[in-house]
Amino acid sequence: ADVDLAVKAAKAAFKKGSAWRTMDASRRGLLMHKLANLIERDRKQLAELEALDNGKPVREAFHCDCEGIINVLRYYAGWTDKIHGKTIPIDGPFMCYTRHEPIGVCGQIIPWNYPMCMAGWKFGPALACGNTIVMKPAEQTPLSVLHICSLVVEAGFPPGVINVVPGYGPTAGAAVARHPDINKIAFTGSTEVGKLIMAAAGDSNLKKVTLELGGKSPHIIFDDADIDEAIQIAHDGLFANHGQNCCAGSRIYVQDTIYDEFVTKSAKLASERKLGDPFLDVQQGPQIDQEQFDKIMGLIKSGIEQGANLKCGGKRFGTQGYFVEPTVFSDVKDDMRIAREEIFGPVMQILKFSTLDEVIERANDTQYGLAAGVHTTDIKKALHVSNHISAGSVWINCYDYVTEHTPFGGYKMSGIGRELGEYALEHYTEVKTVTVALDTQEAK
Repeated sequence: ADVDLAVKAAKAAFKKGSAWRTMDASRRGLLMHKLANLIERDRKQLAELEALDNGKPVREAFHCDCEGIINVLRYYAGWTDKIHGKTIPIDGPFMCYTRHEPIGVCGQIIPWNYPMCMAGWKFGPALACGNTIVMKPAEQTPLSVLHICSLVVEAGFPPGVINVVPGYGPTAGAAVARHPDINKIAFTGSTEVGKLIMAAAGDSNLKKVTLELGGKSPHIIFDDADIDEAIQIAHDGLFANHGQNCCAGSRIYVQDTIYDEFVTKSAKLASERKLGDPFLDVQQGPQIDQEQFDKIMGLIKSGIEQGANLKCGGKRFGTQGYFVEPTVFSDVKDDMRIAREEIFGPVMQILKFSTLDEVIERANDTQYGLAAGVHTTDIKKALHVSNHISAGSVWINCYDYVTEHTPFGGYKMSGIGRELGEYALEHYTEVKTVTVALDTQEAK
């Protein structure tokens, strides 16, 4: 019922002649800028809500998550009056042009690992193109997005343009995915649920679908890389946000000649990571909930049972909360569960390789294709690897450097379509072809 009410409001806001439909594109951009400014004003409060809901350190939420949504909204605010079609020189006495029109009501379902950032990734292109929105935040982390709703009102958006419906996936999420009056669905989350979203879209009204799903991303370290720099970047690429990151570099392939040194230093760095209350000066808070905690601990146990070498961590931290010690495994084999399944936690797997062709083949031996990293001082080698890795993003001598300008999405079972950058706009417009006869008699 709540989803029906939200969709009804979104449809009314998109109706011909409505304040939103008749608003100048540049004015839409000004509203988006105002929303970004209000988020910046309330940045401290939003960071604290994110820490309370998600468990990530307040400092990280303030500097990363708040910054992320502010930047994305400002970026897409600049696109509002630059979305346009083309004139096409077709044969005969005709004029032909295309219009890029908003799709209409867009359903958006976001995950719990980066609630504010993901709201920004979804809001930005949808609003820039002139659509209306029905968003369902994750049931674990609705608070920051609900506060942003109050800022939407304060910014002066017409009623019904942005609607947020908290609820559980099997009820509210399913209702959004199946609703016949929603014209497009965008989902970020697990591959398992992504399949359900796609099936629901097909079973209902064939709504357009974009999916940003799971990953098991390879991070390749060659022996000519700056090893200390690579160790720090690989550490951050895995342990950031408690390992709860879809593009975490969780399969770290290290060339055999530097393997032992890399493992030793990586384990030392992980063991020094500071855990605790996210409202204090820490690097890592608790995992999101009991279900995720149990999944992580179960996969750690499987790594030990299947013969991987536990170098540090592997246990619960403390006696309260869902804290998991930063964990490092060496001597990991490609067929182990920890090397195949998305753990979504602070667990690093370090695998050994010898040759270039070998590591490319092994890196691609996965159902996922979201991201990859390469560390080497040989740019030809780096570009060769990036050209042959099946992944939507490849970072060379860096990792997880995602900005509002850069398209993000996956190959294979890591998703459909792209978010961020100009590419995301394609998923929020319909292309209409208009052909006009200039000479009626000849046209006949």
